[in-house]
Amino acid sequence: MVNDVVVVGAGPVGLLLAAELRLVGVDVTVIERAAARSPHSKALTLHPRSLEVLAMRGLAGPFVREGVPVPTGHYGGLPVRLDFSVLDTRFPYTLVLPQLRTEQLLEERLRELGGEIRWEHRALQVRQDADGAEVDVAGSDGTYTLRAAWVVGCDGAGSTVRSSAGIDFPGTRASTTGFLGDVVLDAPPSAPSVDNEHGGFLVVPLADGHHRIAGTTGESLAIPADQPLTFDELRGYVRQVAGTDFGMRAPRWLSRFGNASRQAARYRDGRILLAGDAAHMHMPMGGQGLNVGLQDAFNLGWKLAAVCQGRAPEGLLDTYHAERHPVGAALLENTQAQTVLGATYTADARALRSVFGRLLAAHPAVNRQFAGELSALDVAYRPAAGEEAGAGGQGGGGHSLAGTRAPDLGLDGAPEPSLYPLLTDGRFVLLHLGPGGDAGHLGPGGDARRGTADGPGAADARAAAEAIAGSPDRIRAVTARPTTTHDGWAGRSTVLVRPDGHVAWDAALSST
Repeated sequence: MVNDVVVVGAGPVGLLLAAELRLVGVDVTVIERAAARSPHSKALTLHPRSLEVLAMRGLAGPFVREGVPVPTGHYGGLPVRLDFSVLDTRFPYTLVLPQLRTEQLLEERLRELGGEIRWEHRALQVRQDADGAEVDVAGSDGTYTLRAAWVVGCDGAGSTVRSSAGIDFPGTRASTTGFLGDVVLDAPPSAPSVDNEHGGFLVVPLADGHHRIAGTTGESLAIPADQPLTFDELRGYVRQVAGTDFGMRAPRWLSRFGNASRQAARYRDGRILLAGDAAHMHMPMGGQGLNVGLQDAFNLGWKLAAVCQGRAPEGLLDTYHAERHPVGAALLENTQAQTVLGATYTADARALRSVFGRLLAAHPAVNRQFAGELSALDVAYRPAAGEEAGAGGQGGGGHSLAGTRAPDLGLDGAPEPSLYPLLTDGRFVLLHLGPGGDAGHLGPGGDARRGTADGPGAADARAAAEAIAGSPDRIRAVTARPTTTHDGWAGRSTVLVRPDGHVAWDAALSST
């Protein structure tokens, strides 16, 4: 049997990617080397853009109901927090939800779409030819080979898929080590972080009564990350910084982590692609790793499905690398910067923390910039040459939204109250917002400014959208009046939104 796609790895990235493929009927096989899910959650947070990703498929509800919203994020563990409450999103917060539960909910989604996971099936080797790729697999009944048109490695930093493909993974080795423990605290601190000249740590309350403590001290920095962490060591580190262990007891999980930073040289090599930790690894500063991985999967899913179903040329997959590799590079840069701020205890580093903290506190624009970066709401993809012109391009509006994230625009007269529910089936959405529709300027009483469309007519817009989507049935056309305002959307008359919620192209509205 030849599969459309084999996904190696059933973590959150592999699960979301497989679900995206199954959503549109792509045949996918997921293999996972582990026998079952780990009860220990490396990641604890979902950021605003990841929640938007889930909302675009109608999945955000269970996550939001079970998680704990926190209206801030952190940068390098600084006491001055990043304010997520000012962000232009329906999810202006960090959602605390253990990775285990995130994976369980995503697996439920995959199974609802007819997908399955082959547990305890380990990829041994991957090879490819012009027509497809093969994965040698070790399962409970012996070894076998899976053949597929495409193979995606979502198998972590030690990716077998990446090494088999010969994709370089350049970067830096770990030079700093942190500690992590899930414990019960009888007298937890009132602040979410504690830091001084001895070290620093974050304290995150978990729903089951435990607390996650994660941080570094001068003593912990040089200990190899693969050396087991003892409970006595964790208590000692916390006491060294805080002068107390907060009544710490009942350790459930103890671990160390390092600051090795690496990124795959390319996210696509012929028939093989990489996503998540297989494509980038870094110090877990700011809780970004799982989130960036989910967003990798969301970018790749609709593109790979379109290629599998013959709706797009294979070259579309090159845009996955073009769009997501810069995001991964920015991720490594900001986590390396945060490591200097949050895990260095020299007098110079303390001074830097103090200056940086004052900047975040005194300048809301600076705070907003870093909040936008960590939340991933500010991620924008540079359009290919000529792409942003679309079917009429910038028209009279003087700028284009092409490549930017589309907000969950409120809509009057549409089948749904806002944009994201229109994306649940994974199709493109062609929004006709004018005349009378302007998502940037609402007049008295919420009425949209009147105008005429300088951009394409409905027929031209539809034809241009079909050329991008590859099929008429992969487009949902909607005419509606915006009920919310968003920066940059002033004067837009026609907007084509990709299945991943980024703008493919737009046209402008001129006042009359």
